[in-house]
Amino acid sequence: MKKWLGGSLGALMVSMLASNAAFAVNDSVGGPKVNQLNLHEPVTSIAAQIEWLHWMMLAICMVIFVAVFAVMFYSIWAHRKSRGAKPASFHESIGVEVAWTVIPFLIVIGMALPATKTVVAMKDTSNADVTVKATGYQWKWGYDYLNGEGEGISFLSNLSTPMEQRNGTEPKGDNYLIEVDNPLVVPVNKKVRVITTANDVIHAWMVPAFGVKQDAIPGFVRDTWFRAEKTGEFRGQCAELCGKDHAFMPIVVKVVSQEDYSKWVEEQKAKLAAQADDPNKTWTADELKTRGEKVFASNCVACHQANGKGVPGTFPALDADPTVLGPKDKQIETVLKGRPGTAMASFAHLSDVEIAAAITYTRNAWSNAGKGQDPVVQPADVKSAR
Repeated sequence: MKKWLGGSLGALMVSMLASNAAFAVNDSVGGPKVNQLNLHEPVTSIAAQIEWLHWMMLAICMVIFVAVFAVMFYSIWAHRKSRGAKPASFHESIGVEVAWTVIPFLIVIGMALPATKTVVAMKDTSNADVTVKATGYQWKWGYDYLNGEGEGISFLSNLSTPMEQRNGTEPKGDNYLIEVDNPLVVPVNKKVRVITTANDVIHAWMVPAFGVKQDAIPGFVRDTWFRAEKTGEFRGQCAELCGKDHAFMPIVVKVVSQEDYSKWVEEQKAKLAAQADDPNKTWTADELKTRGEKVFASNCVACHQANGKGVPGTFPALDADPTVLGPKDKQIETVLKGRPGTAMASFAHLSDVEIAAAITYTRNAWSNAGKGQDPVVQPADVKSAR
């Protein structure tokens, strides 16, 4: 009795703690809600169709379940031996066989027709107003606007949740692990085609509110589309297990009015023009180290760690690494081409300045400072190695 009471009280306390934790967390803006059991609220026609199909098929399955079990339990009760029931003695019944063949066939057809219509609509990526390429990297997304208003804009989208929250030293925010520094921005009520690919391993671009989930496969191109019918921020995540920080590459899509989208495009193009690096400039060591620290934090720190020690047995250390302390050519080649058979992917998508800055930073950080060869790498060195 005491054991039973102890176990019951323990379960009650756990339940109360879980309830308090749930009340302490707010709904994520454009993401999952507290105690959410249903699908995300649809904001595209495709997502609405998927939700309708979900409930329609669930209802059909429930009706079949109830009908079959009702007949079974009635037969067990009404034809039990104690009531004197005698087993039927017949060889076959054409009517029953026709019924249990035709009825399931009609049910399957009734489910398949609307589902097929939705799948066909999901695959129709023609006549898009805006085309964006989404490239999966370990562990971030890269966006390139290929066609439509905004053509030529490109940027990387990284997780922006502070490291203190991830380490548990600060309270977690409402958008914990589903917030980014640069969201994908699109206009409302416009057809947006998303072309997916990957730089290293298989990823998947998924935004539940749009009813979209498309694999991003290295060396292959896939596409999907959506037309958001309301403004706001909508969140998703990589939906394919892609390595150590798979949980840390969220997707945020910001849907704005056409007027606001046009303003955003103008701002982005002006910013890109202002940030364009002079390929002929000779950078100072301090300029490269300052720029390189930011590039390293955005692209390298997940594997090699902020202290340069890496993860023993998984990701090599850069602190006191022979390649980092040796001739610059080998490290440039490693960054540009990666190392086949290892987790080191190619970072050729970065600009010459970004690669030169990151390499210069690693050659002058931690215990590497003042040691080794070629402490400064210029963008021209990277350009000549491509």
